[in-house]
Amino acid sequence: MTTTPSQSIELPATRQLIDGEWSDAPVDLPTELENPNTGEVVARMKATADADVERVAAAAARVHETGEWLNVPAEERAAILESVADALDAAAPRIAALESFGSAAVIGTTAMLATVINGGSFRLAAGLLRQGRLMHKVDVELSQSDPKAQAEVHRLPWGPSLSLVPWNAPAPQGCHKIANSLAVGAPTILKPSEWAPYGTTVMAEVVSAALDAAGAPKGTFQVVQGNSHVGGMLVKDARIRAISLTGGLAAGRAIAAVAAEDFKATQLELGGNNPVVVLDDADLDFAANGIVELMTQLNGQWCRALGRLIVQGSIYDDLMAKVMDRLAQVRLGDSLSPDSDMGPMVHSGHLAMLRGRIEEYVSQGGVAHSSTPLPDLAGNFLAPTLITGVTSEAAQEEMFGPVATVHQVSDDAEAVRVANGTPFGLEGYVFAGNEERGLAVARQVRAGGVKVNGSTMLSLNLMAPRPAWGLSGLGVEGTTETFDFFTNSRVVGVENFSAAGLKAVFG
Repeated sequence: MTTTPSQSIELPATRQLIDGEWSDAPVDLPTELENPNTGEVVARMKATADADVERVAAAAARVHETGEWLNVPAEERAAILESVADALDAAAPRIAALESFGSAAVIGTTAMLATVINGGSFRLAAGLLRQGRLMHKVDVELSQSDPKAQAEVHRLPWGPSLSLVPWNAPAPQGCHKIANSLAVGAPTILKPSEWAPYGTTVMAEVVSAALDAAGAPKGTFQVVQGNSHVGGMLVKDARIRAISLTGGLAAGRAIAAVAAEDFKATQLELGGNNPVVVLDDADLDFAANGIVELMTQLNGQWCRALGRLIVQGSIYDDLMAKVMDRLAQVRLGDSLSPDSDMGPMVHSGHLAMLRGRIEEYVSQGGVAHSSTPLPDLAGNFLAPTLITGVTSEAAQEEMFGPVATVHQVSDDAEAVRVANGTPFGLEGYVFAGNEERGLAVARQVRAGGVKVNGSTMLSLNLMAPRPAWGLSGLGVEGTTETFDFFTNSRVVGVENFSAAGLKAVFG
């Protein structure tokens, strides 16, 4: 029997980092982890013990209270972060391979993310430190007779932070969170997804080694493993003051409810049911390519993937034919094979959920369309599927896979109405021949970001925010936004107001 590339990879142990010491996570959970490409069981899900979770919180609180990491000068912290970035660059091939195995995304995608995002996140955070983002001065000229009233605005960490990352692209998302938390001086705790711990754990080992080499205090960065029980312990812990989650709606709601009890800062990115609107003047070949890209990137298992395809009626048949033709050319295969365009679903339970959703739509009168050949592998493979014949009112929930519903509309106004017809609002896409027309539609789509004639997973602009509307989350991610999220402001100055000055300001 031929060995597939994913069967040749050496998997690391699921390890934890507690107050400067690495060890294997000791608790066996009931769930077995499988090779998503073959269905073979490769490991048992592991977790950090409750007593060790308590040690993690205590160490993080100690580092915060003593100021050991916060008091490292910003320029020095920036240099340390840049050394972490260099180490991550060197480890990118290993991390990318493990990410491809764990998340089932194809190696071409995970290699790009490991090369661009992992080290890049630390360099961007270091750059913000060097720009002085943690402190600025505010000057107000009160009157000709009064001097300026000057105040310093300092950005300081809320306290120890917890970063919870999902199983799709976990290492890049983890790097974005922990780089900014470390940059602002916060003791930082990372919990990888229990479904895909491999690449994130190795990434964390690289980060830890670079921090140690630079002399960072013990407990500055820690790693716990396990399921929602472990994460929940830290979410409830009063010593944890900021929580950044990329995950599902149920997890986000649970965290928000607990965090509200002691007003922890929360940043919650919870996914979406993203609309793709194709207007009747669009280049249909270009649009079809974009639709396929949005269905197959990260195997459709990403928060900004296509959820609902909204097409003006006059181009419906032609566009569907072009999309199905392109889907027939998609190469489903082992995620670590460079010849694969798309890999399997992350685990058998997720595959079963998606199949169940397709069957549910079909039972409601929908028709499932797929043309991608399945590989001769026993993994969790699902051909990208478009479902026609269901109402937009029925297509309310996120699929989180290569499955989307299709809806015909008559004009731009109806397209906007259908696009805005769910409680989610993460991302939207508009394909149009006339860019001004496309922008006019895009400005009406209720989402944090809307791309016109674009379908890549990268942001429109490196410095642009990534907001979430409705059930897609709470708070804003982004290069500067995540940096700021881990902090609160403290305003310091000598009062210098007088009656004359106040009169000059307020009249």
